[in-house]
Amino acid sequence: MAEIPKEEYILPTTSACAGCSSSLCLRYILKASGPDTVLVIPACCTSVIQGMYPRTAVNVPVYNIAFAAAAACASGMSAAFRALGKKTNVIVYAGDGGTVDIGLQSLSGAFERETDFLYLCYDNEAYGNTGMQRSGATPVGARTTTTPAGKAHSRKDIEQIVEAHRPPYLATACSAYPTDLFSKVKKALTLPGSTFIHILAPCPTGWKFPPGKTIEMGKLAVKTGMWVLYEREYGKLAISAPSKAAMATPLPLADYLSPQGRFKGITPDQVQELEREIAARRERLLREAA
Repeated sequence: MAEIPKEEYILPTTSACAGCSSSLCLRYILKASGPDTVLVIPACCTSVIQGMYPRTAVNVPVYNIAFAAAAACASGMSAAFRALGKKTNVIVYAGDGGTVDIGLQSLSGAFERETDFLYLCYDNEAYGNTGMQRSGATPVGARTTTTPAGKAHSRKDIEQIVEAHRPPYLATACSAYPTDLFSKVKKALTLPGSTFIHILAPCPTGWKFPPGKTIEMGKLAVKTGMWVLYEREYGKLAISAPSKAAMATPLPLADYLSPQGRFKGITPDQVQELEREIAARRERLLREAA
């Protein structure tokens, strides 16, 4: 991790829950983007994590915006900076609710216009800020406050939706692999146009596991194939090293599901559905990478 700068842009005054991986992600994202950065944050956990003005924990400018409007706001902001001849990094940092569901329309519009910005979705697979209601990113079988018996539907594939817009760069990342996240953010910011990174951010509060297990849960997601790390630059796919190893010898899915209280009561049929999703995604990505 020697290449990661020592400068800190997330100060030790956040309002995050113990074990929050979202604030960990943002720490490395800002180390990669540096001080000439503006964050656009829609309603999400990070709206609370940043703390109250004037003693906010984020040491770069932050623009808090309505749930559905983050990408639209960033689109105008980026155009204004470029008109002034400034290369300021415009970054949307949004949860899965504000990306996969409520913010999808403005995201699609910004990508269609080829807005020069980086859109980061930190995915804790539910509406965390308002009590862990199910979102389009919640996996089948997971219990939330609105799916107390377990979600009956598969999660939405936001990566393929964004891929359909043909962005210059699309990647996945996970809070448990900070150097991988750091390098992908650095690369995304060097490319013109709309870039996108989808980050798995395990949530001990919502997923119901001990706060000290946050990094372990992220690694288990990758090692079981539940989450695949890869990057797609101008359409060319490259599977990241941790997932290459995991695809060769994946851990049993039960190793990932059993420590999480949200999967208590998941049915054998739902486990099989998750395993089919994992297998289909693995085969599709390996075939394309080959």
